Amino acid sequence: MNHVTGPREVDVQPQYGAEFALGEHSVRHLRRILRLYLKGSGLIERADAAELALTELLANVVRHVPGRRCRVCFLLLPGAVRVEVSDDCALLPVPGNGDVLAGGGRGLLLVEAVTDRWGVTPRPGGGGKTVWFECAAERLDSRG
Repeated sequence: MNHVTGPREVDVQPQYGAEFALGEHSVRHLRRILRLYLKGSGLIERADAAELALTELLANVVRHVPGRRCRVCFLLLPGAVRVEVSDDCALLPVPGNGDVLAGGGRGLLLVEAVTDRWGVTPRPGGGGKTVWFECAAERLDSRG
């Protein structure tokens, strides 16, 4: 059985990263690590949103990245957390059109709805990309 222990508040480093191929239980374990990381850094109030957004980004890796290999990075920013999921697939994600009857394509719409900022940074030369989002301690209400 896998057991995940998270950082204590005094142990929290400004960055956490892991690289692997996603397996059957990887998303659950990464959600738990993210929650523990946010708790240890005083950002627990954004854990539900950050976990949901992370789940959607990892689901895209499972669906679209050959071999399901990726790197996940949690970065502490002043009053916020940034989560990055990087892979070697040149295919860039595109938000769906919001069709509730579609079989997919709503994940990035969810990411946009629950995070403060998100984006995609392609690697030079088309050798992959990083999809990222940020959740601030105080939810920014810039969407009106």
